[in-house]
Amino acid sequence: MLGLTDHELIAYREMLLRPSCSRTELAEALDVPTDQTARLLQRLEQLGLAARSGESPGRLTASPPGLAMGALLTERQNELKLAEIELSSLEELYRTGVTQRAEAEVVEVVRGADAIRQRFAQLQSGARSEVLCFVQAPLQLVAIDENSVEAPTVARGVAYRVVWDQQILDDDPSMLDHLEQAAAGGEELRLIDRVPLKLIAADRELALIPIASSSAPAAESALLIRPSALLDALLALFELVWQRASRIVVTTEGLSHGSGPDVLDAMDARILGLLTAGLNDQAVASRLALSLRTVQRRVRALMELTGARTRLQLGVHAARLTDSPAPGCTPAVPDAAPN
Repeated sequence: MLGLTDHELIAYREMLLRPSCSRTELAEALDVPTDQTARLLQRLEQLGLAARSGESPGRLTASPPGLAMGALLTERQNELKLAEIELSSLEELYRTGVTQRAEAEVVEVVRGADAIRQRFAQLQSGARSEVLCFVQAPLQLVAIDENSVEAPTVARGVAYRVVWDQQILDDDPSMLDHLEQAAAGGEELRLIDRVPLKLIAADRELALIPIASSSAPAAESALLIRPSALLDALLALFELVWQRASRIVVTTEGLSHGSGPDVLDAMDARILGLLTAGLNDQAVASRLALSLRTVQRRVRALMELTGARTRLQLGVHAARLTDSPAPGCTPAVPDAAPN
C-alpha cells in the first residue's frame, strides 16, 4: 500500500501503539531479528512515517497517519497523473506509427503456446472498454479454467460479449456451469450452432486469431491483427454472428414478465434454457434430477400454454416474455432464434 511492504506497514502499525520505541523493543514486539528491525526503522524514517525522539536519541516515534500517509498519497497521485500524461503521449506515437507501418507490420505472427497465452491475457488485461470473443470447439492452448484474467477484467467494468459454439456444449454439457457463472458475473453471452473461427478482440484495436483453420490440425501459432481493413472485417463478422446467435441470460426467478398465464416458473425456465443449449430431454432430466416423463410433461404444457407448434417456436415465445432479466443463477434462454 502506497509503496509500503507488508513488513513496513506492520512495523508502522506497531509504532502507532507506542509513544516511542527503540530498535530492540520493536524487534521484540514484531518477533524479528534486530538487524531487520533496524532496516525497517530506517525505511520508515526515510518515508516520513517515523522520526527521532528529541528527548531520547535512540528512540523513534510514529508520525501522525494523516500527515505521513497524506504526503505519500499525494506523491502517488502525482505519479499517476504523470503516468497518464506519458501514456497519452505514447498512444499518440503509436497511432502515428500505425499509419506509417508497411502492410506486413499490420499482422504479427505469434509463435508458441506460451506466447499465445501471454497475448491472450494481455488483450484482456489491457482492455479499457470491451472484449469480443468467439469460443469455438475444440478448446485448445488456453483452457477455460486457465483464463485467470477474465473475471478481474469484467470486475473492473470491461464489457464482454462472447459467442459460444454449440458443439462445445454438445461435447461437454458441464460447460453450462461456466456459462452460468460468466453470465451471473455480467458477461453478455450468446450461442450459435457454428462459430466461424476462434477470436478475441479488445477495444476494436487489436484482435488475435489462430493461423490454423478449425478443420486443420492444431498449430501453435496465431495472428495479432492491428487496426486495418482486416481487423474491420473481423469486427463486422463478429457483429453479424452476434445478431444471428441466441442470447443467453441468467435470472433469479426464471423467466417472468407481467402477470397471468404467460409467466414461466423457475423450473420451466431452467428446462427451457437447457433445451435451448442443445441438451435432449434425458440429459435435462439427469441434470435437474427430474424424471424423463416430468420433463416431457412440462415441455408439452409450455407448448400448449404458448401455442407453439415446435420447440424452436417455444424458445422464441419464451424469450419475448422478458425484456431485461436480473442477474442470478438460473441458466440461459435464447433472445431470438438463429436465422
